[in-house]
Formats: sequence, structure tokens, C-alpha cells
Amino acid sequence: MTAWTRVRNWLSAKRRFEFVATVAMVIALTAVGGALVLLPKSALHVRPVPAVADAAVPSAPADPQLPELRRVMESYAPVVTRQVCADDGRLSVVLGHPYQRDDVDALAGDVGAAVAEVTQLWGTDWARDAVIAVASDSAEFAALTHDTGEGSDQVAAASVSDPFVPPARPTGQRIVFSAAAGRRLGPDGLRETLRHELTHIAARAVTVDGSPQWVLEGFAEYSAHRDADRTFAQLAPTLTAKARAGALPADLPSDAAFAPTPGNAAELAYEQGWSANAFVAERFGEPRLVDLYRQLATGPQDAAALDDVLRNTLGIGRTDFIGRWRDWIKARAAA
Repeated sequence: MTAWTRVRNWLSAKRRFEFVATVAMVIALTAVGGALVLLPKSALHVRPVPAVADAAVPSAPADPQLPELRRVMESYAPVVTRQVCADDGRLSVVLGHPYQRDDVDALAGDVGAAVAEVTQLWGTDWARDAVIAVASDSAEFAALTHDTGEGSDQVAAASVSDPFVPPARPTGQRIVFSAAAGRRLGPDGLRETLRHELTHIAARAVTVDGSPQWVLEGFAEYSAHRDADRTFAQLAPTLTAKARAGALPADLPSDAAFAPTPGNAAELAYEQGWSANAFVAERFGEPRLVDLYRQLATGPQDAAALDDVLRNTLGIGRTDFIGRWRDWIKARAAA
């Protein structure tokens, strides 16, 4: 089952969360990148980075949000904690409840590799000490994300932060997994979702709400799938089927294309967003892809602004970019 399958059934929950998170930017926390849906995932290859320990690490500074986070979680159930100390001394923390120990252990086992992979793509200019919480139910998920809770039982994970104004650095960043995430995603799905959300965390300081969804979600999906041992058709089945039928995209997906629709047609937008980012990475290199993200994540972009950014970062204009991207899709869909 592909990464896009999880979007199929629960995309409406994602859009509700994004709306609430936009409002919460003013009054509480802001959501970063939305939610991912919960369906079983196929295997994902991740290079192992061993770094898991239960013991406290006195030399590692504690995240200031942890006491309040623990207090909120303890109001729902007792809390268990895993600490993960990387070779550079950075400390990541995973919190959950005793009956979620398997999920807590799985995330603690994956976070070292996930941080390393996101850092390899994005660079070192982010905190790299993740805070991850596993909620006990939809009410706790809402409390930890400042969501309304409506539909949150259908959300796999969300990343949030305190309000901030650039050039200040975001604080209070954390990833919150739903109670059902481990059961429905499985170990590989948890790993992939963690990497997706960590990418939003890494990029948050340079990301303005309202930036093009094909950039924000497509880049995070590229990061999540970066080392996936799967074919183009396995990663983007809907896009592949359309390309084989001669229906190549005429343009990059609009923000509206990511909205829930009857039949969940937004699945195609997610595949197109991932493919546009994968195309840039393959043809121009990952450093150019990261630069493109930084240039386009500055807010809404019209066609003229996109053309300027593409010329400045890739050396080609919007029309040429779309044409080459279409040819890239066609070649891979035919393979």
C-alpha cells in the first residue's frame, strides 16, 4: 500500500486540522503541515542510526515545554518516557502511556535515524532534538495540538509549535501521534510519518502559512519517501495510471486540489506534489530542491512569482519546468 493511500480516507480531517491550526497561530499553537491518515503501509527502507536509551542524560538540556506537556498528558493517564541521546548530545524525548509502550519504543527506536535523514536533506539549521507525544484518545490529541478534537481520531499525526514571528526561532515544537497511529500504520508507517512530520519541524522557521501546498506537502513527502525501495508506480499509482492513459498534468496542483472532494480526488494532488519535488531532486540535485523550498515557502505565490523563483534557483522558467516535469512523469510511468 502506498503513501497516498493514507490520504484517501482521512483527507477531510487534515483540512479541518489545518483550518483550526491557522486560527490557533494567533491564540495558541500553530499546526505545521497538517495530518497524515492511518492505513497500513508497505515496507520502507531506512538506514539504521542506533541511538536509544532510557537513562537520563544529565548533560542534555531539557526542552522547556516538557513539564507542561507531561502535566497535560498525566491528566489523562500515567506517562512513560523514552529518551534518545544522539552522538552529538542532542536529546529527543518520546512520551506516551503505559499501554502504548510498543508505540513509544518504536518511535524512540526510529527517531535517531529520522533526525539524521531529515538533517541530511535539510541541513543542520534546526533543533534536531525532537519532542514526540502519543495521545491516549481524541480528547488528549486535541489538548496537545490545540485542535477542536473533531475528527482527530482519524488523524495519524500533526506537528505544532508556539506562535512566533521570524526571524525568531520557533519554540514548543512537537509531533503528536494519535492513539490509533501505531495499530493502523504499523512500524513502517510510523517511521515514515515521523520523518514527514520532522521535515515540517525542520523547515518551520522558514515556512510561512499559505505557501503553496505542492511545495509544503510535496517536500515533506519527498523526505519521507527519500530512500523508499519502491517504484514510481508504487509510490504514485493514481498519477501513473493517468499518465499511462495519456492524461499528464497540465500544471502544478493548486491549493484547492488538496481539499477533500467526493471520491477523494485530492490523492492525485499529493502524488503530483511529491513527483514535482522528486523531479527537482533527481534532475537538479537535493541542494537545489531545498533552495527552491526556501524560496517558495515565503507565502502565496502567483504564476509570475513562481516563474522568477524557478529561474533564480533552477535556471528555467515555469513553462519549461512544467514541460520537463511532464516528460519525467511520462518516462517513469512507462517504466
